[in-house]
Amino acid sequence: MLLSIVTLNYKTPDLTIACIQSVVDQFATELKAGVLEHIIVDNNSSDDSVKKIKNFIAKNKIPGIILIENKENVGFGNGCNVGTQKAKGKYVLFLNSDTKIEDRNFIEMTEFLNDHPKVAIMGGKMKNFDNTPQLSAWKFYTLPNLFLMLLGFERFGMLNASPVTIAKVDWVTGGCMMVSKELFEKIGGFDKQIFMYMEDMELCFRAKKYGFETYYYPHINVLHKSQGSSNRSFAILNIYKGIHYFYQKHMPVWQQAIADILLKTKGIILVIIGKILGNNYLVTTYEQTLKLF
Repeated sequence: MLLSIVTLNYKTPDLTIACIQSVVDQFATELKAGVLEHIIVDNNSSDDSVKKIKNFIAKNKIPGIILIENKENVGFGNGCNVGTQKAKGKYVLFLNSDTKIEDRNFIEMTEFLNDHPKVAIMGGKMKNFDNTPQLSAWKFYTLPNLFLMLLGFERFGMLNASPVTIAKVDWVTGGCMMVSKELFEKIGGFDKQIFMYMEDMELCFRAKKYGFETYYYPHINVLHKSQGSSNRSFAILNIYKGIHYFYQKHMPVWQQAIADILLKTKGIILVIIGKILGNNYLVTTYEQTLKLF
């Protein structure tokens, strides 16, 4: 089998079904021929997700769709690991449930990976539903870059980009990430200690340590509903957790200390601003981040 697409579902059945439908629309022939499969990993949703997805698959008699029901919510990265363990494809595509694919160019991505054995990871271009580009290629959060990120310079494209040509990059978002299954397993898959957010950066950083490369592929069309499967407060808290853990795992102690100071300073400032402005969202969100240290 050439390609296994792995999509996590957690209480987003309608988004997941729309994602499945977009895969079927583009790859019906490959699904029927066993060239491609779409693995849905449900992270123990407490709603009617499993029932809805099963009914959709049965009603439409779609081949090549596999539903895995986790008994607990193991997070994004570990959920992807679960799906990859069941995957039969030479390559695995991690595709968010809040996406829709609009062309067949994932096949071209597999060809690039096949022709470039040093490339373990490849990210794809994603767009908002109004067709504006999302910045999906990033620089590692080294101390200078972390400082710029906390100051908000990401919004100006200083740390992230949407290249127009195939390019080597530091890391790509896990919402549309293709990997060689063999190399993914060789470097240990996603880190199980990271529940959600920053697991993609950590994986690409670890791949680089192993001597592999990460590339960005712009010649696909994937629509992505940003944070369709989470909320902003949850994202901020877990980004802080992920960065803190990343520095503990990969960086010397002195860099860990500086990173923590930067993170805490940003949290303290925003709590103060929130209290002055009466903004309960800022206070609540960033008080949670300060509990990490």
